[in-house]
Amino acid sequence: MKIFKKEQLRLCDEHTIKNRNLRSIDLMEVAATNCYKWITERYTKDYSFYVVCGKGNNGGDGLALARMLVEGDYEVEVLMLQSKDDLTEDTQINFDRFPKSVQFIDNDSFEIENFNSTILIDALFGIGLNRSLDGIEKKIIDKINQISAIKISIDIPSGLPSDELPKENQTIFKADETLTFGFIKRSFLHKEGAEYTGNVHIIDLDLDQDFVKNEATDNFIISNNYIKNNIRKRQKFEHKGDFGKALLIGGSYGQVGSIALSTNAALRVGTGIVHTLAPECGYQILQTLAPEAIFHGAGQKIVETIELLVNDYTLGIGPGLGSDNITKGAFEQLLKNENKPLVLDADALNIIATDKKLLKSIPENSILTPHPKEFERIFGKTNSSLEQCELARKKAIEFKIHIVLKGHYTTILTPLGICYYNPTGNAGMAKGGSGDVLTGIITGLLAQSYSPTDAAIIGCYLHGKAGDIAALKKSQEAMTAQDIINYLSEVFVTLNK
Repeated sequence: MKIFKKEQLRLCDEHTIKNRNLRSIDLMEVAATNCYKWITERYTKDYSFYVVCGKGNNGGDGLALARMLVEGDYEVEVLMLQSKDDLTEDTQINFDRFPKSVQFIDNDSFEIENFNSTILIDALFGIGLNRSLDGIEKKIIDKINQISAIKISIDIPSGLPSDELPKENQTIFKADETLTFGFIKRSFLHKEGAEYTGNVHIIDLDLDQDFVKNEATDNFIISNNYIKNNIRKRQKFEHKGDFGKALLIGGSYGQVGSIALSTNAALRVGTGIVHTLAPECGYQILQTLAPEAIFHGAGQKIVETIELLVNDYTLGIGPGLGSDNITKGAFEQLLKNENKPLVLDADALNIIATDKKLLKSIPENSILTPHPKEFERIFGKTNSSLEQCELARKKAIEFKIHIVLKGHYTTILTPLGICYYNPTGNAGMAKGGSGDVLTGIITGLLAQSYSPTDAAIIGCYLHGKAGDIAALKKSQEAMTAQDIINYLSEVFVTLNK
């Protein structure tokens, strides 16, 4: 799914209106109708509504919705920021259509008295707002944010930028639910913006699909349909040699579990043959935890050499590897000699952070999977998650690599400068071992001849989806990294239906 900037969203509306012979007020009616449908499917007539509207088209959406709620026999009150003389044309039309009286706010002495509605709907400002709120606008939002009620924003929480992140101490409506039109806004996908949106629901406006198809963007959200259409289907006469050969490299004394998780994850995504290169101290542990894999010793307590099988296998390196000087030397030698894409995580990234010249030795199209702090140690600090994402985009282009920036919405940045947001996953995955599982998944997919971009995209989606199932069945608190591996099978069953 594409992520559009606000100017593109405006053009999309214009194309829809022109190509469907609609009026802008008709599109507003569609938006309100679909919001009304969403609300009435969830809230009975025991709920009452307080709709706060601005003078622009977002306010028009709110007035149209309020009218429909009144017609549906809900109890509704409407509060408007400006007098009726200040309204935009379409908002004026919906004001005239509203069958009840409206309370207007026209000075700073505004107070909300005797508030007894159960649902408060925010229709003050939409995506066209390009400034911070102040004066009476700020006062209204500060007051309604303090009210105890279910809070629903229409299209976007008032005061929240759509394409950027809010500034510190900026006044923004804090929603429990956001009914956004057509497309997710980019600010919703970053922590600094997401804290205001609550749960986000896309309201379909049946927008012009030719425009959507042809309009360029460099930001996407991974969709279930994309994954379903790009998962490789197994053919009847294929054998294990047709499903790739992966080599996971890592582990050190006391940290063998990390590479065991990666190994099992590679097996669970369908890799034909999986080898693991690890210190001999972990041999018995690894052989027990992953009997389907083949193990090779590379030193007693640390990985001392990385030579065996390297030329024939897809490599994932880093989980539990450690940063001993001998290990570091072996890793540096590998980077000098290898030209196939690698999957680099954990201690492989930590080694790079201590010697940034190694970035130039990473093979093109390799996949780095840092969490935010690992990224910071390699590429430097930023002031926000969006700035970090944009820096990752810049570095992915510069070094011709993929960067998987792990987080709630893990982002995949490609050498072409495209950003993909992964919608799956949950806070229960914020535990040791989850990243090791992702390394194994991506390495396994890359071994099966998925392109590096698809290995990263599909890998992140599978990882998060399995984590979502684990959270549902075990709880976010109790789930473990091993549970993510175990529930990969359910993800594939669903995708293969």
